[in-house]
Amino acid sequence: MKRTVVGVAMIAGMVQLTATPAQAAPKIDPVKVLKAELAPGKAVNVQATAKVTYGRGMSAASALEGTIGFGTRGPIAADLAQTVQYSENLLRGLMKTFPEETEALQEGPTRMISSGHVSYVSGPVVDDALPKDTSWVRYRDADMPASNLLLEILEPATLKTLLAHRTSSRDGVVKGSIKATKLAAVSTSFASRIGMRSKSGRDGKISYTLWLGPNGLVERLSAKAVLPFSKSSIQIESETRYSDWGRQVTVLLPLEGDVIDQTEVEDDVPADVPGIWN
Repeated sequence: MKRTVVGVAMIAGMVQLTATPAQAAPKIDPVKVLKAELAPGKAVNVQATAKVTYGRGMSAASALEGTIGFGTRGPIAADLAQTVQYSENLLRGLMKTFPEETEALQEGPTRMISSGHVSYVSGPVVDDALPKDTSWVRYRDADMPASNLLLEILEPATLKTLLAHRTSSRDGVVKGSIKATKLAAVSTSFASRIGMRSKSGRDGKISYTLWLGPNGLVERLSAKAVLPFSKSSIQIESETRYSDWGRQVTVLLPLEGDVIDQTEVEDDVPADVPGIWN
């Protein structure tokens, strides 16, 4: 009799156990996770590549590496180095128009320290123009360098829009596409660097893949676009890897005595921050 009672009790317990609904894991919102990272003193490391193809054998490729620091709304400072390479056809044309700048950009990395709308540049592209005891050329009214040439996922509004335009999402991999005009409407970075719609009314399209980590932060971003350019189109590909989210960093600006303004050496340095990332 005791065995029967014990057996019934065990079966009842098993039924109760299986009838209890499992607790679902809390859903992670990548936008909220990103916003939590946007705080003074916090930063992320980036490694990025980009290629711009103009057609007729003309293209430019670049690599970017360094650290981007945050404020409460997004990137506010950066310490980055970039390299640039041109295809033979494009190089031939640039050497005719901007021989010294083009040659210098390919001699070695260009370092950029940025804060707000000011960027400081050092490297072969400005070295020959620097007076004695200076190392940096200051560019005012400059855009912050983007972590990805097409999609700045460090902007919460941009990340939110990309997630909303996804066509698939599985195991942390999000794929989607978006029109250039829709992206420009939410991304200040895209709008200022690449623009809205061409004068002919043609629109561009960007396809993308996001890889999200277990914590909801973006670990990798790959994007491809076909965008109107003059009477034709250009193709842009860019990929970025993000690491060390939340690292504590202060981006130190060059000392004032080490800097000269671009307007003081404008005949000997590029008119704008060199490279393709600004």
